[in-house]
This record gives sequence, structure tokens and C-alpha cells, in this order.
Amino acid sequence: MTGFPTTSAVRAARRRDRRVYTRSHPLLFALLAAVRRRPVVRVGRAVLVSGAEPYRQALTRVPLDRAAAGTTGGAARELSGGGLLFDQDGAGHRDARRAVAEGLGADGVARLRPVWQAVLTRRLAPLGAGLAVDLVPLARELSGATVRALLDATADPSALADAAADAAAAAVRDHLPGPRRPGAARAAAEATARLEALLAGGEDDDAGLRAMLAVAAVNTTVAALPRAVAWCADGGLWGQAGDEGLRPALVTELLRVVAPSPLLPRVAAADAVVGGCPVGAGDRLVLVARNAVGAHSTPPDAHHPAPPAVAQLVFGAGPHACPGARLARAQLDDLLAALAPHRPSVVRARVDRRAALPGWRELTIRATTSDIRTETRT
Repeated sequence: MTGFPTTSAVRAARRRDRRVYTRSHPLLFALLAAVRRRPVVRVGRAVLVSGAEPYRQALTRVPLDRAAAGTTGGAARELSGGGLLFDQDGAGHRDARRAVAEGLGADGVARLRPVWQAVLTRRLAPLGAGLAVDLVPLARELSGATVRALLDATADPSALADAAADAAAAAVRDHLPGPRRPGAARAAAEATARLEALLAGGEDDDAGLRAMLAVAAVNTTVAALPRAVAWCADGGLWGQAGDEGLRPALVTELLRVVAPSPLLPRVAAADAVVGGCPVGAGDRLVLVARNAVGAHSTPPDAHHPAPPAVAQLVFGAGPHACPGARLARAQLDDLLAALAPHRPSVVRARVDRRAALPGWRELTIRATTSDIRTETRT
């Protein structure tokens, strides 16, 4: 059997990954930890949902107010006058999602793949010479180049990624637990205007939709890829990553455990019931993806993956499923395939205290030929 992680390796990987929460979003981590053992918890007008089935119910059976303040759709409307993917209802919402899904379907991903593979080839080449590589700028360029190709833009990939990160840092933090930063709304609007200017010139004239797509794609990619690699390096998973038969399952497991968007803030538009808890119109729903998929309790293991219906929840459910799931899996699969022969270890890691999503500001790796801890299960 290939790549059974030891208990000590799993602990080391979990300990490092926990730092992206405790050092950048300590109040968020405290919230996630406090509610993880209860499927549904009501706190005043807020309903915190951590159970897998209630989480699915909230996304598939509860009418949601897409434009409410403090939600993703609300942030989109405030920043750019209406990000259609997030705050429309009915046919408009379906049409916008359909257009995005077409660009991110199997054919779309196949068209985009050479774009990020070129970035991987160039950025990872120093590993073969024994040099260190920081995966955060790699993830930024990779995501920026992919967004540029997806939206038929011409801007520099790193500039696109920086603008998307700035917009998210200012806007998304506004509805996460913790103190509000002075001037956040103005900074978010300025960053979004800069991003929209960089994305101008494509065939789609909807600047708001293009900007919000860029924000979503860049920030989840930059959060997920370095964290997933750190899990492989610390957790003794390079054997699984190098096995073509196991790698797809490992990719899904890693995305489940890193849960790039750990919670989804929503607002109910009508009365409903979630996990046996009555929900009223206007109640705030805090959907804790990290808890719903068991990221805190079940480590990634391609030999014993979580049920697909559970793992998929990090990408939402039903009409609210993320259309970029296929793209995310393909990018991580290619990254792991490129890294597995080097079996790199982490030589330096710094948490990004400013980013919208929990992640690393620096995650530097170096190739190693030493045996990794994958041989016995304890």
C-alpha cells in the first residue's frame, strides 16, 4: 500500500495548518471550534450550521437573500453595483451561473490547463537544482494567469492576483468575526475598481461579474494550494501524491481538509427549518464548511476518503455549488504531480495576517531525498 501517514506526521501537519487560523483569524477559529460538536446552534438571530446534512439543507431547501448585508452577494453589490453570480435571483442567477459553468466545464478546463502548467514548469524548475521555492507567489501567478485566460483579459497575472487579493482582504473581512478595520469599505471599493480596470477589454461587458469571479478564483486558489502542499509535506503524503491511481482521491481529501472558504455567511429569505432548528426570514445563517466536512477531525487519506457527498460540501451544494470545483481539483492535481518526485519539505512558513481567507504569506519548500514518514500506521 502507498503512503500511510503516521500519527505523528498527521499531528505535525494539523498543527501547522491550524496556525493559518489562530494567527490570522483567531476569533474565527474560536467560533469554528466552539460549535463543531453541535450540528446546529442558534445564537440570537444567527444560526450556526456545522452538521453535514443541515449544511446541505441550508443550501438546498432554504430560500436565501442574495443581496443581504454581510453576505457574499451583499459584498458584491456594495463593491461593484451587483456581482450577478452572487446576488441575483431566478433566471438571471441561473443564466450567470450557466455562462460561468460553461467556461469551467471539462472543455474549458482543458483549454485553461496549459496556462497554469506553464507557470508550474517555470516556477518549480529550481527544485531540481536543489533550490527553495515559495509556493505563495506561484499560486498567485497561477491563479492570475488562469483568470486572465478565462476572462480573455490582457493584464499581468500577478497584478490581477494582487488586485483580487486586495479587494477580498478589504471586503470579506467585513463579515468575518472580529473588529472592523477603519476605511475598509473605501479600500475595498478602490481595490475593486482597480481590478475591474485590469479586467477591461474582454468580450463580457459585465465588470462586476468579472471582478467577483476573479476575486473568488484567486483567493481560494492562493489559500488552498500552499496549505495542501504543506499537508503533504508534513503529513507524509507524497507517496499518495505520486500514485496516479490515488492522487485524484488525495486531491479531493486535501481540498476537504483545507476548506479554502471555511464558512459561508448567508441570510434566510423565508421561514424554514434547518437540522430541526426553526429559521425565520431575516435570520443570519453561518454555514461552517470546515466543520461540515470533518476537516477538524478526519485527516486527508486517499486510502480512506470521506464520502463524496460530504467532501463536495466545501464547494457548496445544489444550486449554490461552486462552478469552479473541477478547475480547483485539476490545478491541485497538476501541482501535486509536479511536486511528488521531489518529495519536498517545508523550510519556511509565515501566516498571512491580512488575507481574506486563512492562508500563508510564505510557504517555502525544498526538495528532499530523505525517507518520509509514510510506512506504518499507528
